[in-house]
Amino acid sequence: MSERIKSFIKDLSILTIGMFIGALAVHFFLIPSKLIVGSITGLSIVINLLTSIPLSVLIFIINAFLLILSYLLIGKEFGIKTIYAALILSPMLAILEKLCPIKQSLMQDQWLDLLCFVLLLSFSQTILFRRNASTGGLDIIAKIVSKYFHVDLGASVSIAGSIICFTAIFVYDIRTVIIGLIGTYLNGLILEHFMIGFYSRKRVCVISKDYESIRKFIIEDMHRGATLYPIKGGLRSEDNFEIQSLMTRNEFSYLMEFIKKEQIDAFITAGTVSEIYGNLGVKGIKSKPKVLLKSK
Repeated sequence: MSERIKSFIKDLSILTIGMFIGALAVHFFLIPSKLIVGSITGLSIVINLLTSIPLSVLIFIINAFLLILSYLLIGKEFGIKTIYAALILSPMLAILEKLCPIKQSLMQDQWLDLLCFVLLLSFSQTILFRRNASTGGLDIIAKIVSKYFHVDLGASVSIAGSIICFTAIFVYDIRTVIIGLIGTYLNGLILEHFMIGFYSRKRVCVISKDYESIRKFIIEDMHRGATLYPIKGGLRSEDNFEIQSLMTRNEFSYLMEFIKKEQIDAFITAGTVSEIYGNLGVKGIKSKPKVLLKSK
């Protein structure tokens, strides 16, 4: 079996898991508590209450239109993966309705339902966005806004979702609309937090006379890239080298253990890098692309 087919099967498996988490959020928290959080499902609930058209049918129709837009405006890969993700949502909801029918709020509290829904949905969205896909619906709109207007995905979700939330005024009171707006805002914040958490790395800077041993350890043992900068000390005007590398938190701990074990005298600083793009193309180094955009 070729690597391309294996990668495709792996992607489909991950997309299925991500959508199942989203379906659980909709079935157990969104629908029974009558939340109108900014989403296509929320918009479908409003239309369903106004027209009595089955909810699963509305979700399918609206998603079909947006899926065409995603294919045309975002790209073939994103469009195909999102089509798959969106198509399995309705069957998942139908199966859950048969296996676990639920008509009342699971938590018996609309605010708790809102929190549970937003947490599960944000996690589901993060899984799919990381695989260059989406849950469909609102996420497609958010992706389009993010791509063409250069807005973070979290902010795009909040903006698009807030507009949809206002449609709830036609069938619910102002309290429900406000709850939906708060939920949509939280969705954007939590999504952005999850996305940063998945992509973040430690930017580690090490100054040491024994820089060559540290460089070899990072490249040969940790399989990470490293950059050397010639520096001059401000106190004694000594020439030295600073090593910079991007690594995970576990890898940073591994490096610290090595330096401590070898009793290397070193000055070390580390900061969190929240976004990394590009590829330096270093042959033989098994690392994520490393072009720094944001840091904390």
